[in-house]
Amino acid sequence: MPVAATETGPSPNRTLPPSMVERMTLILDAFDAPSTRLTLEQVAHATRLPRSTAHRILDQLVRLQWLSHSPFGYALGTRALRLGGTGGNHLELREAAAAVLHELQLRTGMVAHLAILDGAEVRYLDKVGGRFAAVVPSRVGGRAPAQCTALGKAMLAWLPAEQIEDRFRPGIGRRTSRTICDLVTLHRELGRIRDRNGLAFERGECFSEISCVAAAIRGPEGPEAAISLVGDAHTALERVAPLVVVAARQVARQLYPMVRPRTAEPA
Repeated sequence: MPVAATETGPSPNRTLPPSMVERMTLILDAFDAPSTRLTLEQVAHATRLPRSTAHRILDQLVRLQWLSHSPFGYALGTRALRLGGTGGNHLELREAAAAVLHELQLRTGMVAHLAILDGAEVRYLDKVGGRFAAVVPSRVGGRAPAQCTALGKAMLAWLPAEQIEDRFRPGIGRRTSRTICDLVTLHRELGRIRDRNGLAFERGECFSEISCVAAAIRGPEGPEAAISLVGDAHTALERVAPLVVVAARQVARQLYPMVRPRTAEPA
């Protein structure tokens, strides 16, 4: 059986910072570059904080999106990256997806989206479409609730259950009569998406006249983004769904050519 971790105290020659703000600052200062990734032990060593203190503060910083956490360690989160001017445009991701989005739009005549997960919302990074694009109420830089979009559900399906609980702890709002409004129903829907190997559908859940199908772009640590095709409420999404899956995998291979995606997290 694993041995429980013991408290590691600070150096006897160093007094712990008296305020929570100072301790949080110590931890954030340990991440000296956007790409820095540290384990709990490395953070405790760098800050000389007790391990349990560091862990408690790290958890709070993750919940507030100053840091992100994966099985590979902690890294700067969306709030910190936005303040530093490095997290706003996702240039590499947009460049990798650009040709794929245009090809999807040309082959189907539908609107193609690229989005990322930001807390309990999706944020649109790109939108490609023909005449129907003006009818679709989305915009680059805009946001929508994750649980009622195919894009959001496609990414949420690959997150651990506890992360989903944290994201929706304040509650789930309703957009239409078809919007998922409780966590039990959401977890069931995410399970069905995993059973379909990541294919997510949405019909009238965010906007009553819109339907879409999406698949996540998965990296070594989970969902990085998602691609969707959008049509009206009567569009036969099953016909174009395989194209979306292929497109998401193409972008993932460009971003992570040597990495296989992780398997599904248990619900």
